[in-house]
Amino acid sequence: MPLEESVFLETSRLRLRRFTEADADELVRLDSDPRVMRYLTGKPTPRTEIEQTVLPAILRDYARGPAGRWAAIERASGEFIGWISLQPPEDGSTTELELGYRLTAKVWGRGYATEGARAVLHKGFAELGAERVWAQTMAVNGGSRRVLEKAGLRYVRTFHVRFADPLPGTEQGEVEYELTRAEWRRTGLAAGTP
Repeated sequence: MPLEESVFLETSRLRLRRFTEADADELVRLDSDPRVMRYLTGKPTPRTEIEQTVLPAILRDYARGPAGRWAAIERASGEFIGWISLQPPEDGSTTELELGYRLTAKVWGRGYATEGARAVLHKGFAELGAERVWAQTMAVNGGSRRVLEKAGLRYVRTFHVRFADPLPGTEQGEVEYELTRAEWRRTGLAAGTP
């Protein structure tokens, strides 16, 4: 697929493009870093799971509609630095989308997650017809919570989930954030550019 067909969007520093089967090694590297997985599973994702479950699911989402998960490429270096997503529900609709991101630890603190999140939010509301975008993370994940707030989402609730093998901090719960189309327009975020 030509590059221009695989690119979902670009910002000043990021290119978000479709994943391909050739990206398995990049996903394995990303999910092998204990810092990246700390608030997710606490352990690396096995290569077989990435190759047989994770990557095929990402690729299937592209056939269901315009929303999904995109490889985040640093434009200056051309380097894979993680992914950013607007995940659709099972039916592929875009009315309610879940914002997600997972970036390599070496780029943390540079504003890439916020930049990418704002860009996909803009695309979700302006072009994909989203009415609500939501996200969740562990309550103790201060870095992710700051990204959500900087991107314009607001805190909705704290809730508790029982896990068979809970991570440290699980006892403080999970938090949900959201941004509605009306809030996006009212706050001036709609006027922003990706």
